Amino acid sequence: MMRRLGIAVVTAVAVAAAVTPTGVAQQVGGRRHRVTIQGLRFTPADVVAAPGDTVVWVNRDLVPHTVTAKDKSLASPSESQGIAIDDKVSHDAAVLRNWEFFRAPLAGIVCMHRDLGLADALSVGMFLQTLLLALTERGLGTCVEVSIAGYPEIVREQLEIPAQLTILCGLAVGYPDPNFSGNRLHVSRDSIEKNMVFLDR
Repeated sequence: MMRRLGIAVVTAVAVAAAVTPTGVAQQVGGRRHRVTIQGLRFTPADVVAAPGDTVVWVNRDLVPHTVTAKDKSLASPSESQGIAIDDKVSHDAAVLRNWEFFRAPLAGIVCMHRDLGLADALSVGMFLQTLLLALTERGLGTCVEVSIAGYPEIVREQLEIPAQLTILCGLAVGYPDPNFSGNRLHVSRDSIEKNMVFLDR
């Protein structure tokens, strides 16, 4: 059940009452709302959207997310693991796999000293990406487990992690299962032009 998720910011876009097959928003009038997903949290936590409003979801987590209305009137694609949108039991089981580290034989916890700042977090990210690439080169699969960052105290207590270390994420390492549908998930990337600005001076 192992899979490797690249460390990249993926922007997911959904629109109330209008979503194209490619997931790109179409402006249909009304107000525009923006919700950011980071650290498995939504900011703002609540949005009231009227018919015709546009809701843009910006995913800054390391894992893909889906958007589903309670009445199922709006849903982004969630069939990557062969799970129907209204199949709550299968969805819950898929979430549980994160806490099981996809039953990988090796699990790690990535930490950073609490006295370090955002610039140092970039160094940790580069180290983690290099580690993922090295493991992939050796035929191993990896999965960055951001979900555990939402429950740092439980992880800290169970693994006796010192208080001076900030828990950033987990890491599952093992041999990929080619029959697991999640391993066929490929998240597209934006073009370079959408992420960089080149100045000619």
